[in-house]
Amino acid sequence: MGPEDPDNPQKWSRAYRWYITMLAAILLLNATFASSIPTGIITDLERQFAFSAEVGTLTISIFVVGYCVGPLVWGPLSEYVGRKPVFLGTFVVYTGLQVGCALAPNTAALLVFRFLGGTFAAAPLANSGAVISDIWDANTRGKALAVFTLAPFAGPSLGPTVSGWMSVAGVSWRWVFWLLTCFAGFLSVLVLLTLPETFVPVLLVQRAKMLRKETGDDRYWAPLERNQMSLGHKISHILSRPFLILAYEPMLIAITIYMSFVYGCIYLLFEAFPIVFSEGHGFNAGFTGLTFLSVFIGGCIGVLIYLTIYNPRYERLMKEFAPYPVPPEYRLEICMVAAPVFAISFFWFGWTSFPSVSYWAPLTAGIPLGASIVFIFLGLFNYMIDAYLFVAASALSANTIVRSLFGAGFPLFAAQMYDRLNPQWASSLLGFIAILLGPIPFLLRAYGHHLRKRSRYAPTGHLPLTPPKKDEKGVVIEEP
Repeated sequence: MGPEDPDNPQKWSRAYRWYITMLAAILLLNATFASSIPTGIITDLERQFAFSAEVGTLTISIFVVGYCVGPLVWGPLSEYVGRKPVFLGTFVVYTGLQVGCALAPNTAALLVFRFLGGTFAAAPLANSGAVISDIWDANTRGKALAVFTLAPFAGPSLGPTVSGWMSVAGVSWRWVFWLLTCFAGFLSVLVLLTLPETFVPVLLVQRAKMLRKETGDDRYWAPLERNQMSLGHKISHILSRPFLILAYEPMLIAITIYMSFVYGCIYLLFEAFPIVFSEGHGFNAGFTGLTFLSVFIGGCIGVLIYLTIYNPRYERLMKEFAPYPVPPEYRLEICMVAAPVFAISFFWFGWTSFPSVSYWAPLTAGIPLGASIVFIFLGLFNYMIDAYLFVAASALSANTIVRSLFGAGFPLFAAQMYDRLNPQWASSLLGFIAILLGPIPFLLRAYGHHLRKRSRYAPTGHLPLTPPKKDEKGVVIEEP
């Protein structure tokens, strides 16, 4: 499908593509919102089912464990059957699973429905970024991803706020899951009625089928139709592809380790904030939920900074490098700023978390923390998409699987870590780990192009690292 083809998703109207972008972001927001929403009702669940605080935390973690399973299928599957069938099928099932949670009669049923819910909710984690790469060129993709990147942690930040106030208001915990049912059901209808197919190879299959039907000529075939594999081989390929890409790509391994730690820290805050603000400052569940908004506010500020400062700089680079693409390593500049800020934020949060210190001090630490998370995710998401292009969905799936393992695991030890080390040293430990991992964006900026040249999956190793020389009219006079 050529660049000027009107059926090419990148040639659809800008307003329509922005609608698709917002819908993809809201689908992701829904999934991450559902992951953290039990935070405010854990005490109610403990009373209802008579289980321990650790099992209460498991209602969050086991949902995120589902994120590890879902992307194994949803990302690679979307590269065979298309984005829309995957979104629609998973969200219909996911909606039904929320009904199961709302009606759960015992602990086992609740945990099983939460795990399955996370598995089907993972489709946007694997595919929303791929949809954005389908419909936007590199020039606008940064702006679109800026909106999209808010969702992976805006949802976790908003979940405790909503459920905390529902608990304080005396609403049954079951209504939390009925709320999720309504939200997911509404989005399922939007996907059915308004989300188009965006993956070009699948669009070519649809065009070839239409031409064969209209003309009766069997010579019209799309490349994806020629890729004939047995069902068993196709399933094996779908399940193994994310791991193969991860295993053979040192730069993807490094990115995944860093993003996984950052993502795990987001979910760790669901245990750390109640310890600091509920136990230390005496906040109730509703006000403790509000404290998570500081991270969300920081993320919004980060997006504004990106849109007003960093993305315009990248657009200037595109003009300098034209007619060549900008090397992916230029996406990492924002991560090099964010890495030290992320580490400093934990020291700030930790050493102002004494009950004798105003709660505003640790609360405001969430603002630079949220901004730095957005910067890290924006830079590295863009880097993966720019570097891996047509296998971006599988690369993002591999990243999501490992990242979700960290997101599921961190809350399980967070409470014990903060109790034994105290909030000051527990947060400092995270800050020290952030310092150790912080050089990763710097190393990729310096050596990423060497890794791309040796990569079997990144088709961008040939890109020039410096812009070509041009005359006053912008005509290339010397190749880089």
